[in-house]
Amino acid sequence: MMRKNGIAIVILAGLIAWGIFDYLNKQTTDQTQGSGNAVETDETIPIGIKVGNRAPDFALQTADGETINLSDYRGKTVLLNFWASWCPPCKVEMPYMQDFYEDYKDKDVVVLAVNMTHLENNSDDVKSFLDEVGVTFPTVYDQKGQVTEQYQIVAYPTTYILNTQGVITDRYQGAIDHKLMVKAYEKSR
Repeated sequence: MMRKNGIAIVILAGLIAWGIFDYLNKQTTDQTQGSGNAVETDETIPIGIKVGNRAPDFALQTADGETINLSDYRGKTVLLNFWASWCPPCKVEMPYMQDFYEDYKDKDVVVLAVNMTHLENNSDDVKSFLDEVGVTFPTVYDQKGQVTEQYQIVAYPTTYILNTQGVITDRYQGAIDHKLMVKAYEKSR
């Protein structure tokens, strides 16, 4: 009985120590991530694909051959959406993306759709799908899958929400609807 009590005390002490560590670590993180007083500069925000990181920049081309850099949209809220035309959840989500874009484009918001072209069966399917939905927001093509790999996309669709400084404020795997897009936009402000 004494041995079980000893083990329970050690586990309890470990949990308390972990709780204190976690609390102090969160306090430090909040202070360095602009919790009010700190001024953030490009150098203070690490580049990465986690919430709180500045999204890695990339350059991809549109169907017309125009090169678009993610950083071209600095100063706007960006819904960075990775999708494929054969993906059922992507097909469900894309009309919501278009509606959201129409509702919020005048509020410095952009939807940037990254077609995972390297996973497509036929490039004509992409154009047909975009025409069918009536997509008017920018769409770029990841021909070689480098950006898809860089952002570690494993579920389709995946959407990153970036604030006006290009910092990731949210990430969604799977289809999201208009209501969730609005909520993510509000959170990014």
